[in-house]
Amino acid sequence: MCGITGFINKQDNKKEIIKKMADKIAHRGPDGEGYYIDEDIALAHRRLAIIDLSTGNQPMYNKDKSLVIVFNGEIYNYLEIKDELKKKGYSFENKSDTEVIINGYQEWKEDVVNHLRGMYAFAIYDINNKKLFMARDKWGIKPLYYCNFNNTFMFSSEIKAFLEHPDFIKELNTDILSAYLCFNSTPTTETFFKGVYRLEPGHYLTYQDGKVDIKKFFQIDISPEKQDMDKIVNDIKDAMKNSVEYHQISDVEVGSFLSSGIDSSYLVSLARPDKTYTVGYDNPKYDEISYAKDLTEKLGISNTSKKITKEEYINNFDKIMYYMDEPLADPSAIALYFVAEIASHDVKVVMSGEGADEFFGGYGTYLEDISQSWYMKIPYFLRHAAAMVAKVLPDIRGLNFIYRRGQHLEDYNIGLGRVFRDEEARKIVKLKNQIPTKSIVASLYNDYKGKDDTSKRQVIDYYYWLVKDFLHAVDRNTMMFSLEARTPFLDDKVYEVARKLPFEAKINNETTKPALRLAAKSVIPNESYKKKKLGFPVPLREWIKDDDLYNKIKIKFESDNASKFFNQKRILKLLELHKTGKKDCYKKVWTIYTFLVWYDVYFKED
Repeated sequence: MCGITGFINKQDNKKEIIKKMADKIAHRGPDGEGYYIDEDIALAHRRLAIIDLSTGNQPMYNKDKSLVIVFNGEIYNYLEIKDELKKKGYSFENKSDTEVIINGYQEWKEDVVNHLRGMYAFAIYDINNKKLFMARDKWGIKPLYYCNFNNTFMFSSEIKAFLEHPDFIKELNTDILSAYLCFNSTPTTETFFKGVYRLEPGHYLTYQDGKVDIKKFFQIDISPEKQDMDKIVNDIKDAMKNSVEYHQISDVEVGSFLSSGIDSSYLVSLARPDKTYTVGYDNPKYDEISYAKDLTEKLGISNTSKKITKEEYINNFDKIMYYMDEPLADPSAIALYFVAEIASHDVKVVMSGEGADEFFGGYGTYLEDISQSWYMKIPYFLRHAAAMVAKVLPDIRGLNFIYRRGQHLEDYNIGLGRVFRDEEARKIVKLKNQIPTKSIVASLYNDYKGKDDTSKRQVIDYYYWLVKDFLHAVDRNTMMFSLEARTPFLDDKVYEVARKLPFEAKINNETTKPALRLAAKSVIPNESYKKKKLGFPVPLREWIKDDDLYNKIKIKFESDNASKFFNQKRILKLLELHKTGKKDCYKKVWTIYTFLVWYDVYFKED
């Protein structure tokens, strides 16, 4: 795992600039650095050595040195690809997966991405044709950003590297603020830094003669098929066993994160790593340590745990927002910081359970398609009329149900993480020209027109919750500590089984993920296979009521910076409602507070 960055222009002082950009993301690769510089381009690579420790340094070239690559990620099937390329006459000088990619590009050009099984973000420069090719993995595990300022095209694993380039213009993108309040993360391709874009999962980009061309090579396709449950369970077992074996390919030790739930428990029970890592809290309601200890004792492996204090959580928040690059208000994203920290003392690679809920139907919201089916039998015009009344009434649980189920899914659902309704967010944000959330998700819904609602939920949750929120948090929190995170559920073999699951294999009257639970039951030695999802819970709801955090948030809400963006009377009222216990507003309060902390980190004048 590594950090990559680069830029294209005719500047003379490229070496000085690219070094500063690479140093800005040095945490992603402390084991080495390398550069390629010519009159047109500068490329940099910061290395975290995982495979081929002695000869895998980058930038790396093909045999005739007409192509040069910088690569971040892991290609798990690189040995199979290498054998295929050898049969075509290619020779190899080292044992790295990087050399496989660059030779694969020489053979297949852009189609190389369809041969790769793994996680990646890479840039290949064709020296003779002065053409840059960049790609991001189909799952969105590894990040890649780009921008174009003053005729300088730049790319990087993290936005902060751009700040070191003299042509970069740092300006806040204010148009997405209300959308952020709804999603709790940045939902658009353009980021909070105006003019900076993320390359979306399953896309590649070419830059030549000053022109950017972006193409999509993969999009998740959930297409349920009627199948026998026994066959489904066996297929899941086979796919997961295969994926876990591939995700353990490494020249360094591989550990694993471990919570109390089925996903990480299944991975750990299959992989049997020597070391696992868990975080929890003093409040037993939010503590997963005892469950993790029980599993690891039964498996005969070690578990290192840490109880996070409120003071630690608050005191590290500003630093974490710096590494995030953009505001991310998911409280569990901060918990990842602490589990990554303790793991980094022992290992350089960990496995993590992201993707299981989106692929196998793990969220409680999916159960609505069963539990609320009675309400859906009421004629739509009556449900819609009730929804329009609920829309103008206070945002409370019972009315939310009426509001949601009186509309088509694409009219209200933006994914699992919704915090504010659009109307409330626009009243809180003082700025004009805010992008409505419906327009952000519209194209994806259009791609899935005619699919069942559960499949639509899965896809929306994947791209707007998993990719934009949790995979972002996993990458930043692990790479902050020079730690590589691998996600075996996000794998070609697993996906091919999961995408065809029939409705009853994803949810039933009793539980979510029934098929996955049956598969996991065969290897998990305790009751974790049937445990309800917690998902890195955080006692933030209680902490915000405590005077220390309450006052810290209140100071932010009353600040001059807050007055630039928000109706201060409204946001202070949310804080007071939560403090007094009149209404549970902790997610809304935290989302606003997160933005203000992040803004101070990146934009507040010294």
